[in-house]
Amino acid sequence: MRASPNPPAAPAVVVAGDALVDLTPVRTVTGDIAYQPRPGGSCLNVAAGLGRLGVPAGLLARISDDPFGDLLRAHLEESGTQLTYVVPTSDPTALAAVRLSDDGSAAYSFHANGAADRGLRPEHLATLPDAGRLPRGAALHLGSLGLVLEPLASTLDGLLRREARHRVVSLDPNVRPGLVTDRAHCLRRFTEWVALADVVKASEEDLAWLCPGEPYELVAERWLAAGVSLVLVTLGSRGACAVGRIARTHMPAPAVKVVDTVGAGDAFTAGALAHLHRTGRLSREGVATLGAEELTGLLAHAVGVAADTCTRAGAQPPFLRDGMPTPSRQP
Repeated sequence: MRASPNPPAAPAVVVAGDALVDLTPVRTVTGDIAYQPRPGGSCLNVAAGLGRLGVPAGLLARISDDPFGDLLRAHLEESGTQLTYVVPTSDPTALAAVRLSDDGSAAYSFHANGAADRGLRPEHLATLPDAGRLPRGAALHLGSLGLVLEPLASTLDGLLRREARHRVVSLDPNVRPGLVTDRAHCLRRFTEWVALADVVKASEEDLAWLCPGEPYELVAERWLAAGVSLVLVTLGSRGACAVGRIARTHMPAPAVKVVDTVGAGDAFTAGALAHLHRTGRLSREGVATLGAEELTGLLAHAVGVAADTCTRAGAQPPFLRDGMPTPSRQP
């Protein structure tokens, strides 16, 4: 068989973790509530968002061969995300029932027992290219349900410990309290992962659960002292803040007509990582030396991507081809 004339570029970011289907409420023509399946899962959303923003990215996850799994694969392919690190299985796809508030904010209830994504084990990594070792220079992003659902959590823990210090590690706790059965264990694991991360992104809701009563500035300083180089805190309609080793800044959110906020935080993460990639800063040294102007550019891009995502139902981040700005390379 003749090789493809344009083989895909090695991923600049590998995203490892959850891949599920959101069941989003919609109204039928008779006014009844029905549930529409949409691709979801924090890590899948980040991987798809990166692909849509033109960043070579791959998702490392276990995806079912059931119809919901077919939906996830089609979504990733449409988004330009590589499936090289996808592990096939016949286990069912995890589902998340979405409840939307009047302001478009979302709450979730998960149905994940025996599901495909949470069943990722170390032996599955051995079946991947290069025995699951990531490409040279590629960043690793993980978090969310990977912190709490076993055996996925222990598998990602081993992957993180193996790959940390060899590449940029990005972490988003994206806490789902309803799935946490042992708070102390979850907090201990998160603290250990923070010490191995270069970039940590958290929402106000995450911080309220992880560090109740503490201002984000204090939490950020503690994480920087633990070895993190960049802390990103999303503040909903108030925008986001970035705290780095050299500078810190805040960016307000643009005013948009919100349909829902599903996937907005993941779109922000994709926007931030995409900006680092396109400005030549997706390295451990690059992240550690971001100045005020660079942080402002990063936040502007990430907040813009997140706000744009809120104008559509479900986790549907924008495509670069549809007009999202391409950041210029910083000197």
